[in-house]
Amino acid sequence: MRRLLLLTFIFVFQHDLYAGESFVVEDIRLQGLERIPDGTLLNYLPVKVGDPFEKSQSTYVIQVLYKTGFFKDVKLFKDGRTLVVEVLERPAISSINWSGNSDIEDEQLQEILTDIGIVKGRAFKPSALDKIEQGLKQQAYFSRGKYAVRITTSVKELERNRVDIDIEISEGVISKIKQVNIVGNNIFDDDTLLSELQLGVPGTWDWFTSMDEYAKPKLAADEEALKSYYQDRGYIRFAVESTQVTITPDKKDIYITMNVTEGKKYKANNINFAGDLTLEENVLRKLIFIESGDVFSRNTMIEGKDLVQRKLGNEGYAFAKVKVAPMINDETLEVDITYFIEPGKKVYVRRINFTGNFKTNDDVLRREMRLMEGGELSNSKLQRSKIRLQRLPYIEEVIVDKDPVPGTDDMVDINIKVSERMSGSFNVGAGFSQTQGLVFNLGLTLDNLNGTGEKLALNFNNDKANRVYSVAYTDPYYTVDGISRTLSVSYRKRDTAQQDIINYLQNNYGANLSYGIPLTEYNRVRLGAGVERTEIIRGTNTVSDDVLKFLQENGSDLVNQEGDYLLAGVDSITMLASFTHDTRNRTVFASRGSQQSVILDLTTPGSDLQYYKVTYRNKFYFPVSQNVTTLLRTDLAYGSGYSDTLTYPFYERFFAGGLRTVRGYDSNSLGPKADVKDSDGNVVRQDPIGGDIRTVVSAELIFPIPFMEKAPSSVRLSAFYDIGNVFLQADIPENNYNGGFNAEELRSSVGISFVWLAPIGPLRFSYAKTLDDKPGDQTQAFQFSIGSFF
Repeated sequence: MRRLLLLTFIFVFQHDLYAGESFVVEDIRLQGLERIPDGTLLNYLPVKVGDPFEKSQSTYVIQVLYKTGFFKDVKLFKDGRTLVVEVLERPAISSINWSGNSDIEDEQLQEILTDIGIVKGRAFKPSALDKIEQGLKQQAYFSRGKYAVRITTSVKELERNRVDIDIEISEGVISKIKQVNIVGNNIFDDDTLLSELQLGVPGTWDWFTSMDEYAKPKLAADEEALKSYYQDRGYIRFAVESTQVTITPDKKDIYITMNVTEGKKYKANNINFAGDLTLEENVLRKLIFIESGDVFSRNTMIEGKDLVQRKLGNEGYAFAKVKVAPMINDETLEVDITYFIEPGKKVYVRRINFTGNFKTNDDVLRREMRLMEGGELSNSKLQRSKIRLQRLPYIEEVIVDKDPVPGTDDMVDINIKVSERMSGSFNVGAGFSQTQGLVFNLGLTLDNLNGTGEKLALNFNNDKANRVYSVAYTDPYYTVDGISRTLSVSYRKRDTAQQDIINYLQNNYGANLSYGIPLTEYNRVRLGAGVERTEIIRGTNTVSDDVLKFLQENGSDLVNQEGDYLLAGVDSITMLASFTHDTRNRTVFASRGSQQSVILDLTTPGSDLQYYKVTYRNKFYFPVSQNVTTLLRTDLAYGSGYSDTLTYPFYERFFAGGLRTVRGYDSNSLGPKADVKDSDGNVVRQDPIGGDIRTVVSAELIFPIPFMEKAPSSVRLSAFYDIGNVFLQADIPENNYNGGFNAEELRSSVGISFVWLAPIGPLRFSYAKTLDDKPGDQTQAFQFSIGSFF
């Protein structure tokens, strides 16, 4: 059809123009232009003023103008010595409208149309409709396994030679994989190889999986996965010869056949190094974990290359290049491996520049750097510096760039862009907790006091069980060596009856001073001392036998059983010593690394009561994928009296159950219980009394929030398994309780947890199913805390 039109245009041109002889063009007149500027047409026109115009040029001129795509009709006339060009423009695309697309956003589809030249404002060609349909199918939907997609396009003509393009999409369902066959494998069976693939047929218990949803990128990744599996086991000549994908006529079912050639098993022979061996060869060989005689492994070979390059980067050769070349001997079935090393020059840091720190002083960030201006550039030290920066509570994100200094090949500037969190807040808020009831809090917290990195916290927290006043000041760099100092003063009034545990009232006054001393990059010791006064007051019910027993064993002039005070005032000098090993990449919502702490709290000799508590806590974060992390957490604690104090004080005991320990059980409800009697000595109920041994272990799988492309950094969703309890060392004969740790008394649960660091305070929700609760246990499937501190 286009050829017929073109011939018609040429015929008209020849009829109109060549009534006379050839001529020299003295002027060019354009007719019919509406949107396209005159200069654009003249730029494409292969004829200029002053050019002689021959009859043989006619076809060429029309072809050039027609190929621009701007015009659907072109005519040429001769008016004296003036060349008249008359055109009819194609309509312009006014808008592109989408409907029916739910899986793919409009912006993504528009990018595909842009790639094929369909853009708002450009000329519209009828052939564009077919391009739209094919482009969207091939690039957007077929690659996602949606072969049943239907795309309907329509064009609406508008005034001023414009058109709207309406695209209606019926996406259909993803074609499901019904069978994957691997042909040609003899060394490894089908089940072994199919387990390495992303694509496949789900098993009976694979409810939440997309492995049967076909997509071309997944198939390409699976071909590479098979290749890696074989080559990591010596079959370096393995190849996927061909792959056939067959779809049923209804576009719903897909069958995949992969034809493979396994080849023979090869072994590593000589491991060689070539190039500029800046490092000693014996140092390099320690980084290569494949030796002569070992079965060849591509993964191990590549890992050696990466380790050598990383080692060079840590030695100052930041732009070192390492290449590895396997030389295959098919006769001996051996592979010689040669690592080619190009270290380049040592690279030095000229300047370290910070941007984005509008509130934080430059020196506060600079002291976290493990690189010095003028020193060698070490990639490992640079990475550690980045982690230290993003561990600061007032820094949200850190982006590090290494920019070469112009005119040099051995110097770089380190440019660090930080995003700051809100470092100060004045909070007046309220919330509700199932454990604490109505919560009211008033606080002033400055995590980055005047941009110095120092922290000042003034807090008042009030709920039905506790009233807490506290002031704390921390200087993280009390000395230039990184020794921190914390001063704190607190007062706490506690009514344990409101927490459904052993019944008494407690007043605490305390002041503490502690220092944090860095031993290494990851290890830190904390030492502290303080003074504390504790008052224990009778509750609303009679004193439990458990409390009376403690008072009898530790009786002194402090005990006043006739008045309101059970312990009129216990004065203590407290000591604190802890060791922490911390490799987490963040302090808030970490995704990799670990934190382990051993803590010793004790009251010194000379205190009214002498006791100690040893606590071990750990958190291990194992990244499963880019967005999925496994968290293993342990909390073990043991308390005891010493010297004249025979047992651990009842008001210092540990409790379990609830959001902080074993979810699914009511807060503080686990562990041994004691009888609560009325004034006549009748048992009215049993309350938890806590323990001097606590064992809590938890495993969590942290994953992205479904249906959100990028979840906020302030939320976290996880599936968990908790197990734990608290135990008393002493027996409670009246309740048939045998003291000491008893694994049969551990309680466990599984469930889902959601945490949001909201502006009003932390919000935590969990839904748990208890696994081994026993009669008398208080269970609570749904638990939450809103606006309280934890």
